[in-house]
Amino acid sequence: MRVAVLLVGYAAVLGALGPVLLARAPWLGRAPRMGIWAWQALTATVILSVALAGLAVAVPTVPVSGSLAGMLQACVMALREQYAAPGGAAIAASGTVLALALVGRVGWCLASALLRARRARTRHAEVLAVVGSNRPDLGVTVLDDDRPAAYCLPGHGHRIVLTTAALAALEPPALKAVIAHERAHIRQRHHLVLAYAEALERAFPRVALFAAAASETRRLVELAADDEATRRAGALTLAGALVELAGAGAPAASLAASGGHVAGRVRRLLGPQRPLHRAAVWAGVLGAAAVLALPLVLAAEPAMAATSMNACPLPDAPVAGAAPVAG
Repeated sequence: MRVAVLLVGYAAVLGALGPVLLARAPWLGRAPRMGIWAWQALTATVILSVALAGLAVAVPTVPVSGSLAGMLQACVMALREQYAAPGGAAIAASGTVLALALVGRVGWCLASALLRARRARTRHAEVLAVVGSNRPDLGVTVLDDDRPAAYCLPGHGHRIVLTTAALAALEPPALKAVIAHERAHIRQRHHLVLAYAEALERAFPRVALFAAAASETRRLVELAADDEATRRAGALTLAGALVELAGAGAPAASLAASGGHVAGRVRRLLGPQRPLHRAAVWAGVLGAAAVLALPLVLAAEPAMAATSMNACPLPDAPVAGAAPVAG
């Protein structure tokens, strides 16, 4: 029971303090890709901690086959003692239901979001095949429309779409910057990042952590694509292109250059470029990995304690009295 309480407490603390600390972190705008990883690690840690808490209280009721050797029976008894919780089978059953319901809810929402987005992209691609025209020199599909817009349809058979108004409004350098922005979305698979964040928001709409994570992820993927585009076309050029495309709409399941808070993105591009030092980025990544790994360590601690007993030896340890295996 102690392990389950620690895991639930860990999830509660991270769920309450994590969004506040991350939202105020000054480095998010300087390293958006690391920020995306930090939000993903935070939300995954909370889900993992609660699921492992449910499984931890279910360990004492795990059935053991009568055909197992006595040593294994003693090992399981030691594990049950380590994970013991008051309430017996009722608590264990509740923990199992909690873990399965949590994982099932997340899996269902994620799968349905991916399927829904894929269907929307497929329908739009079919329309583009009829009304759009290819520009092999730019690697884009051109759609006849008097509204300037640029977006991409990620995933299998991905494509970048520009309207005729966007082609007319953008100078060649700005056009190059916009196309580089959309290619960054495709290359970095931002549609999967957003699908995960939005699936958690949909699965648990009353949990503030997941709403904040989805909102911040939508902002950070645009910043990450901006950074990739500026390496190819320059920050000022991209900022001018975003101003031209501000307010442009985009179809469902697409990623548009005008997405996110355009005014904030333009201010960032016009300001001094201060990327984080590589050592700071790696420190942040390792820190997020440690936050994600801690629930696994907490959940496995009683099992590791049981392995220190003679009744539950490690797999490589020889079993007393066991006959040697014939060569």
